[in-house]
Amino acid sequence: MLGTTELISTGLVGMERDNNNDVLWTWSYPSVSTEQRGIIIKKCSFDLESGDVRVNPFSYGQYNDCWYYRTVNDVQNLDTLLKVKQFVLIVWARDFNPEKYEAFSKILSKTYCKTGDPATLLNFYLSVLTLGSCKTEENGTFVVRDYDQKKAFALSCVKDVINTFKLETILIYTALLLKKRIIVYHHKLANLQFFLRSFPAFVWHRQNWNILYPNQDFSDPEISDMKSASYYVAGFSDASIDARTDLYDLYINLAAVEISIAPHAKETFIMSKTHKDIALNMVRLAEDKSLSDDDVIMDIANKTKDLINTLQSFATDKQLTVEILREKNLAPALENFLFNLAVAENIIKL
Repeated sequence: MLGTTELISTGLVGMERDNNNDVLWTWSYPSVSTEQRGIIIKKCSFDLESGDVRVNPFSYGQYNDCWYYRTVNDVQNLDTLLKVKQFVLIVWARDFNPEKYEAFSKILSKTYCKTGDPATLLNFYLSVLTLGSCKTEENGTFVVRDYDQKKAFALSCVKDVINTFKLETILIYTALLLKKRIIVYHHKLANLQFFLRSFPAFVWHRQNWNILYPNQDFSDPEISDMKSASYYVAGFSDASIDARTDLYDLYINLAAVEISIAPHAKETFIMSKTHKDIALNMVRLAEDKSLSDDDVIMDIANKTKDLINTLQSFATDKQLTVEILREKNLAPALENFLFNLAVAENIIKL
């Protein structure tokens, strides 16, 4: 069950676009830092010509160890919001759970359309923050415990990822398993978010969706925040990101269905027979229409567990060293892979 404290106290922001196309910062609770304000303004484009609002009325991203969930709403001739064309609602929270915050944001948005009063939204927000639920007369009841964290993790399209990249999916799996830096490009944010949320499921045993930065720009605060993580999966909609090899070990052009390895990371991705077997198995699973995404996730998780168990079986007195690994006389590519996996899993003593 999720607790009632996943929302944060600086977690509610409203912006409006009036009939003159002016964008106004109208309210926030209780305050927003200068950096947060900069991120919010950058992410809350009201540009209708790009089609972003129509296609992506709901989006999300991560900054400074917090998740922001953005909802864009059209307003049409409402007495409660005179001269307002659109408004953006931002909810900040500590957990990754898009479905939970989309549902909560819809209730808040409908309430704001009806009342035009931020104080009413604040009451609902505080109710969820302290009690874990809020009840409305017309828009139903929102209950935090209805949105389990693991269910949010399991809502993935792992089979689509594998069917898209086929055998090259092994590069994605290897990068995730070895805690490498991955950057994914697509010009459409919806495509980025759809695919990226599935990547951590390839390393299900870690249960870590905070490696995701699904909506990145080139602003200094965002790049610095992303680089503060030792590894990550970041989504960019600017194609020039491919030139920033300093930011990634593996680059995925989702639009072109192409994967490339940064020159400095070539040795990490040398393939072994084990890699080939895992790749063939993933493709076979993804093509099996009788299997669900959950089935595929669990099968990959079991294969990962087998790899980790193999490493642990090599250990002497619960310690694995480079010397012990070399004594196994493994093929160089497999030895290199297992060594890097042992480092990633904190199994080996260097």
